[in-house]
Amino acid sequence: MSAASGRPPTPASAATPERVLRRLEWRVIRRLDGRLQGDYRTMFHGVGIDFADLRDYELGDDVRHIDWNVTARMDAPYVRTFLEDRELTAWLLLDRSPSMGFGPTARPKELVLVELATTLARLFTRGGNRVGAIVYNNAVERTIPPRGGRVQVLRLTHELLRPSVPTGTTTDLTVLVNAAAAAVRRRSLIILISDFISEPGWERPLSMLAERHELVAIRLVDRRELELPDAGLIVVEDAETGELLSVDTSDPLFRQRFQELVAERQAELRAATRRAGIELDEVSTDDDLFRALLRMIERRKRRR
Repeated sequence: MSAASGRPPTPASAATPERVLRRLEWRVIRRLDGRLQGDYRTMFHGVGIDFADLRDYELGDDVRHIDWNVTARMDAPYVRTFLEDRELTAWLLLDRSPSMGFGPTARPKELVLVELATTLARLFTRGGNRVGAIVYNNAVERTIPPRGGRVQVLRLTHELLRPSVPTGTTTDLTVLVNAAAAAVRRRSLIILISDFISEPGWERPLSMLAERHELVAIRLVDRRELELPDAGLIVVEDAETGELLSVDTSDPLFRQRFQELVAERQAELRAATRRAGIELDEVSTDDDLFRALLRMIERRKRRR
């Protein structure tokens, strides 16, 4: 169940890229400076860029770096090592499909996407790295080649603030992932930001992408998608299909079935990302962006 797909105007629709970036620099980026001492290169990036050599597998090594061909020939596990490059290239895969319009009028998921993408792009470019993006709305809308600098961040933010109309019939993240596989040739850091409301089948392409690149997946959610309010009889519209449905949110059996479906979908999504060899972070429309990013960073530090 999701919100109407008409996408009423949000605060982002009246904002300018410069204002959005300045606000985020003041409220998020400067606060992260005090916690990370500007070490944004390693915020999500955990390995080098260019292949260097092979070595014996050691306990604690990332299994994604096992070279299975060599392992089979030598009858012992080997992992690939990488040379660290001075410049990191990060790609943002950004889902702007209709379901991203769900959430509070003041801060739907699509606005959180703007804030998160702008913040990440600025964090990486401040460290001298390059950022590119692929913007998707049921089809690839725009591919922004990777560049550095503040102007690149403003260009990306401008693209995300523009009104967007779906160019396809259904959301299929496979299209976005395959576009990244074709566009990103050199080993890079890839950050996929989506609510993962999609046709099935994206797990295998995502797994193949994770074999070539370092991949981070961030799911945007709104608590109203996970907790049904007791509001009596209401009409809901599926943002992806436009289908209207009357439901009694006070019906105990309906509420129980809703929670079961939510739990089932949560479990399926976690299993799918595990099969793809990646971990899934979550950011809610209720989250403070600074705290959400800090939570992701600390989680990766503990894991490593």
